Amino acid sequence: MSEAIRVLLVEDNPGDAELTRETLEAGKLHLEISVANDGVKALEFLERASRDPKQALPDVILLDLNLPKIDGRQVLAEIRRREPLKHIPVVVLTSSDAEQDVLQSYGLGANCYVTKPVGLESFQAIVRSIEAFWFTVVKLP
Repeated sequence: MSEAIRVLLVEDNPGDAELTRETLEAGKLHLEISVANDGVKALEFLERASRDPKQALPDVILLDLNLPKIDGRQVLAEIRRREPLKHIPVVVLTSSDAEQDVLQSYGLGANCYVTKPVGLESFQAIVRSIEAFWFTVVKLP
């Protein structure tokens, strides 16, 4: 793929957002990463991208569940309700390992659910795994 893979990272924790971005940018793939730090900004970004032909929709969304203003569950539900957005793969990347969150996320249409590990190296390994699978193995829409 010669074009950049567009990623929307929806993450309210600045440290996790920066670490995720740095880990993805250290890879060999050409990525265009946009960050939204709350659910409202994520939905506004997606709305603009769906209406403006100059701004492309993301190829993949990395979504935290615990967000201010509008939480990740509501963001996911809204993505799946909107026609131009519902085909975009959504990877839930969150600190919660609660069974209820896992089931609810899949019920709302998440494509996968990944719990953020504790520790720098483990976190980077998870992000690299997401990158390897979603950006090199999977055929994106």
